[in-house]
Amino acid sequence: MQQALHLQQYIAGEWVNASNGHTWDVRNPATEDVIATVPFGDTTDARAALEAAKAAFPSWSAKPPYERGAILIKAANMLRERADEFAPIMTRECGKPLIESRGEWMASADLLEWFAEEGKRVYGRTIPSRRANKRVIVLHQPVGVIATITAWNFPAWLLARAWGAALAAGCTVVGRPSELTPMSAMALTNVLIDAGLPPGVLNLVNGDPETMGAEFLRNPICRKISFTGSTRVGRLLMQGASQNITRLSLELGGSAPVLVFPDVDLDWAAKQSVASKFRNNGQVCVAPQRFYVHNDVHEQFLDKVHDLVSALKVGNGLDKETNLGPLVTAMQRDKVEALTVDAVAKGATVVVGGSRPSERAHGYFFEPTVLTGIGPDMRIAREEVFGPVMPVVPFHSVEEALALANDTEYGLAAYVMTHDLNTSIRMYEGLEFGIVGVNDMLPTATEAPFGGMKQSGVEREQGSEGLHKYLETKMVSIAL
Repeated sequence: MQQALHLQQYIAGEWVNASNGHTWDVRNPATEDVIATVPFGDTTDARAALEAAKAAFPSWSAKPPYERGAILIKAANMLRERADEFAPIMTRECGKPLIESRGEWMASADLLEWFAEEGKRVYGRTIPSRRANKRVIVLHQPVGVIATITAWNFPAWLLARAWGAALAAGCTVVGRPSELTPMSAMALTNVLIDAGLPPGVLNLVNGDPETMGAEFLRNPICRKISFTGSTRVGRLLMQGASQNITRLSLELGGSAPVLVFPDVDLDWAAKQSVASKFRNNGQVCVAPQRFYVHNDVHEQFLDKVHDLVSALKVGNGLDKETNLGPLVTAMQRDKVEALTVDAVAKGATVVVGGSRPSERAHGYFFEPTVLTGIGPDMRIAREEVFGPVMPVVPFHSVEEALALANDTEYGLAAYVMTHDLNTSIRMYEGLEFGIVGVNDMLPTATEAPFGGMKQSGVEREQGSEGLHKYLETKMVSIAL
């Protein structure tokens, strides 16, 4: 029997409303209707959650990793059983098609399960000493209380990868999801609690991002913040972290290039490009944003992409025929529209799309769009789009392609399409990005590190690296 979901904050083992009595209306971006009203707290709630996490830390960190892991594995199995129930919740609050929402819940389960198992392999080591009467040991111990601040575009997966790693490592957690998508976070919290997580080990708050973030930074209880969001906010967190030398993990903005070389099958390249570009309506941190196509096949590639994009269906994510849902807010839709208008005004050509769909009177929709004739003075050539706009630019040589790809402050993900071994090596070694997909437009894996270079982030999520970022390294020297 399915249990009723608590759509509240969760602090110290209790489902609670905001201490200030405030609420927040969650809207469906496809209809603009209010779908739920949830608590919207402030600093007081964040402080109470930190204190609860501190109180729970000694007992949780002392549990064997096998016991912690068993709870996470149980939660993972419960997520798989309830994926069909939770998928519409996610679709209604963030707009993505139902099939993508279900896939995200399944991927979230994988993350919890993987970290549950990896937590059993937090090995230390013994270092041979220069002296016969000394022993040197290295231990890994949990950092302490962790705060997570996550984005709206993957409202369960982003939490599962941070919470799963932190909890498996023995840390206790205060999670602050995006106010745009709190229901998925609340659903995940329900499952973890039902799986047996003790009171205070995980706390969920929902409220003002600025004041809650400030509390995480200034409160010495919080030993580390894991943040997913914009580079602008990442810079502010880095400045604020100096107050208490708070550790940070930052996954920030991206502007992923795609380099299409003339030796690939263009039908395959076009299909892969369109599928990846318009996944979650382009609202993906690793979404391909800048398409550089060799001049010899540029026009052919555009023709194939035109046909594929023209066939995409825009609509409510609950409609099984929908390929692209709405953007998450009117503000995000307006930004994407402004970038497109700016490009066209400065000489870009619209191959397909380019405006709001006339048949959609409500909802934050924008047509899947392909542009060509992109110049360096256009905003779309420099800014993160985070929407369904695909700029295509020709290039002539390997050197030019590499220079164009690296000409950005971002360094999260990059993509290469070629069957030439020398070209692929030249590209993945020369690209200044933390993730490179060679003939792979979905280069992420639960068991592999995820993160960026330059202004796209600090540290890595997922993989063994994602677990160890929640661990302190301690050296013990024993004199006999």
